Amino acid sequence: MSEHRAGRPRGVRHPARPWLTRAGSAVAVVVAYFLLPLDHLGPRRPVLSWVLFTLVLTVVAALLLRQIHHVFTNRTDSRPGAVLSLLIVLTVHIFSAAYYALAKQQGEFTGLGTRVDALYFTVVTLATVGYGDITPRGQTARIVTVLQIAYSFVFLTAAATALTQRLREMVVRRTERDRHG
Repeated sequence: MSEHRAGRPRGVRHPARPWLTRAGSAVAVVVAYFLLPLDHLGPRRPVLSWVLFTLVLTVVAALLLRQIHHVFTNRTDSRPGAVLSLLIVLTVHIFSAAYYALAKQQGEFTGLGTRVDALYFTVVTLATVGYGDITPRGQTARIVTVLQIAYSFVFLTAAATALTQRLREMVVRRTERDRHG
């Protein structure tokens, strides 16, 4: 086997790289959320807004289900923990973008005016805290909020369950390896 950089065999990754890649991907999602031209969506282009929202949310749901399937079928050639975490971050930002665009429409939200407000409202809704400082007033905003709650209940709960399952399997394998090795 030929030696690679830093004395590691070829094909063996640097231990920090996967974490850096995952963190970089999550940072890219956050940066994109703050830089994308979301002001061009909402009431200015309602059809485009709804098509994008539906399409992106559907793709993320399909990717979540695929990764969840990988966990429960014990696929060892995938890294569902990393992908699931990234998809959860992406889901939060998709709903935040939707709320931000909806807030541009008169009467949909009270107290939501910035992207940070939208992100805050999304996380507060996800955590089921509901401080009451930002309130969905319009029917569309309320429907999207209910959709977020249902989506989170189904997809994000399943993702969290899969992550827990994967972590449990990793702990059991390491414990057995340490005991026998």
